[in-house]
Amino acid sequence: MKFDKPVTGGPCWAELGTTDLEATKRFYADLFGWRPQTDPSAEMGGYTIAHLGDAPVAAFVPLGEEKQPVAWYVTFAVADVDATLTKVRAAGGSVAMEPGDVPGMGRFASAADPDGAAFQLWRDQGFAGAGLLNAPGTLGWVELATRDTERAQAFYTEVFGWSVTSTPQYTHFGVEGAEFGGMLAMNDMFPPEVPPHWLPYFVVEDVDASADAAAGAGGAIVMGPKSIPNGPRIAVLRDPGGAVLGIHRESAEG
Repeated sequence: MKFDKPVTGGPCWAELGTTDLEATKRFYADLFGWRPQTDPSAEMGGYTIAHLGDAPVAAFVPLGEEKQPVAWYVTFAVADVDATLTKVRAAGGSVAMEPGDVPGMGRFASAADPDGAAFQLWRDQGFAGAGLLNAPGTLGWVELATRDTERAQAFYTEVFGWSVTSTPQYTHFGVEGAEFGGMLAMNDMFPPEVPPHWLPYFVVEDVDASADAAAGAGGAIVMGPKSIPNGPRIAVLRDPGGAVLGIHRESAEG
């Protein structure tokens, strides 16, 4: 992700659905230096915005239903939530939550692609999303893991108009000339019960040290750390509540 603030069509926010808000606050404050601030109003249901300095960078959402998975969700900025949902349906996707308004902040909805990978839509009406991107402690990349890459590529390019750059190993997505994410084909390394999903990667200054810190704080290292040829150094982690996330640092060349 090359832009440092949200742009239309690109990722603008990441939210974590959690069953233990206080433990989540502590873990991510230690891992990324985030300062969590919970909205005290009853109608917000404990919605907590994490800040890095003065910039909002992510959120924690207390889960109200047992069936809801503990997971990170990626949100994309759009000019018109309702019109985008029309494109989602036309391209074979589904709508999980119809559009709603957060007064003074924006309009949102939840959707899924044809293979079930969930994502969210946001229209800025006072709150753009992340106040900073692509800096240590902030969202720096988003990755779609899917078992049908051709179908997924057709869906997302139709809905968002993303540019696509592909190699035999990986597909990069871009908007306004900047790459912000990619697509990974789910192979035998993914258990059959793992559904297609979007995975956020947060920038860190030292991938190895951050991975060790996460493991020492009750999380786990799922993959890595490892260096991608001509790319970043990455690791995939699981937080103490079970949510999976990525961390990365760009290579010296990148």
